[in-house]
Amino acid sequence: MTSQPNRREFLKQSSAAALSLALFPNAKRKVAPSDRVRVAHIGLNGMGTNHLNWFAKLPEVEVVGLCDLDETHLNKALSTLQTLQPNTAAKTYADFRYLLDRKDIDAITCATPDHWHAQVAILAFQADKDVYGEKPLSYSVREGQKMLKALNRYDRVFQLGTQIHAGDNYHRVVEIIKAGAIGKVHTVRLWKTGFPPVLGPANYQTPPTTLNWDMWQGPAPVSLYTPERCHFTYRYFLDYSGGVFQDFWCHIADVVWWSVNPTGLKRVSAKGEAPEGIGDAPKWIDIDYEFDGLNLHWTSTPPNVPGAEKRGIGAYFEGDKGTLLCDYNTREITINGVVMADVPEIPITLERSPGHQQNFIDAVKSRKQPESNLAYARQMTMPMHLGLISYRLGQPLDWNAKKEKFRHNPEANALLSRKYRKEWDLL
Repeated sequence: MTSQPNRREFLKQSSAAALSLALFPNAKRKVAPSDRVRVAHIGLNGMGTNHLNWFAKLPEVEVVGLCDLDETHLNKALSTLQTLQPNTAAKTYADFRYLLDRKDIDAITCATPDHWHAQVAILAFQADKDVYGEKPLSYSVREGQKMLKALNRYDRVFQLGTQIHAGDNYHRVVEIIKAGAIGKVHTVRLWKTGFPPVLGPANYQTPPTTLNWDMWQGPAPVSLYTPERCHFTYRYFLDYSGGVFQDFWCHIADVVWWSVNPTGLKRVSAKGEAPEGIGDAPKWIDIDYEFDGLNLHWTSTPPNVPGAEKRGIGAYFEGDKGTLLCDYNTREITINGVVMADVPEIPITLERSPGHQQNFIDAVKSRKQPESNLAYARQMTMPMHLGLISYRLGQPLDWNAKKEKFRHNPEANALLSRKYRKEWDLL
């Protein structure tokens, strides 16, 4: 714990620097070659490019493998790596299974589309490799269960790529709430504004020769190739993801599960609107969750509470002594009508992160689970899946938290998992 005389100065300095540290970890440490962690990257467009840049800049890391089923992404990533690590001898792969066969790889990162996350991670665990996996954790509830079972069986380490978790702001919010500054929290409101792009009409065509479209679809239902269903905009199709809601849930729900740890979910009720165009993930979605002693609400517009209208994403905690409003980088605490950015008398109790990726590498070495570990991430992610199921069925659903299944609703329970295409069921 930091001593009282240094607390204010610590907060002043760390609030400005923590998010930068989370996204661009400290690269000044000198490390002996024998202490280096050999990392390979699977999925190299979008966030996969960030993974490559982040990990290649860590002195403990040697990037030894690159994998993408789109040749253009793979070639671009190799060029980037040659700039970051000029003496690299990394090998490239179009099929991640060949990469996992290598015995000299300690860990992999996964930035594939959502519908591949679980199989890549489980197969990596089976191959004695640790995993830094992009959010969301999995495509379905059952996949998350299987991931946790495999992680425990093979004694592996997993970090979910919720980079905001490493910033000082979330750490401080958690300290304030856990210290009881706003009292017992009874209601939380989460939101993320913004509609998905209007996609289409479908431009069905022969897939590019540089892309393995059949493998890209993998366990998902088969479809003719159209650019709208692939790469970044895949997230607006329920075959692969869950739209804006699924893209951002983990980033803002994270601070709620960390600080309040909602348990005993009883009921989920969602409403929303289908988008224009060929995508089918919700244009907007509002969800009410009833937990033991806590009501949680997700909306696609800011709630009618002070300060929310200024933020495109946020969390608003209502306690019996006050409120706390936060987003990734800022917070406002209101107690007895007084608005403040901090409660200085509350001590610093949480160890600050060395950076989200550094935290993972440290965990690989220590064999202790990192901050955004799989057991935590699964509990935090599960309500996201349940909200989408309620939206898809157009009805409120009762949940048995102990058994992790819906009560008296076979149709809803059928959506907790999905049968993979036979040729891409790799487990």
